[in-house]
Amino acid sequence: MSQGNAPEEMNVYQNAEARFEEAAKKLGLEQGIYRYLKYPDKEVTMYIPVGMDNGTLEVFTGYRVLHSTVRGPGKGGIRFAPDVSLDEVRALAAWMTWKCAVVDIPFGGAKGGLICTPQ
Repeated sequence: MSQGNAPEEMNVYQNAEARFEEAAKKLGLEQGIYRYLKYPDKEVTMYIPVGMDNGTLEVFTGYRVLHSTVRGPGKGGIRFAPDVSLDEVRALAAWMTWKCAVVDIPFGGAKGGLICTPQ
């Protein structure tokens, strides 16, 4: 049996996009609505300077993604971890949009992330 290259795994945002594509097909979404729902309303990347306990200055990278506010203000917390990525924050914001819509909560989806070691 030959050992071929394993297919590249999707990152979390590609996974969210694939699920959205499948749902959009099953729902028969009109193209305009499809394009509107596919992309986030806003993405912000910020650099946050923090004075550390040892006297040094560290600059941390943070992200905030507002996926949708059609149903209300964006709901979603902040993730603090060394492996946070913009794609991950995009996916989590989109998933929050869908979760709120499915259970009829009047919020849109949002999420924040800060690249850091919380300890």
